[in-house]
Amino acid sequence: DWSFTKDTGLSYLGEQGRLQFRAEFFNILNHPNFAVPAVLNPFAPTAGQISSTVPGTDSRRVQLALKLLF
Repeated sequence: DWSFTKDTGLSYLGEQGRLQFRAEFFNILNHPNFAVPAVLNPFAPTAGQISSTVPGTDSRRVQLALKLLF
């Protein structure tokens, strides 16, 4: 996960007035997060194989926000 924040002063809102831009990146390198291996039957040919990823973490996500502070 990675985030970027930029504050810009806005003089017409007073001395403390500013606009904040924020960008948040989740799974930025798009790496898969594998689920736990299946071990239902230790003698099965698929024992110990990883066949899925953790739900909700399979793609990169970007979130943008603007905040007005005064």
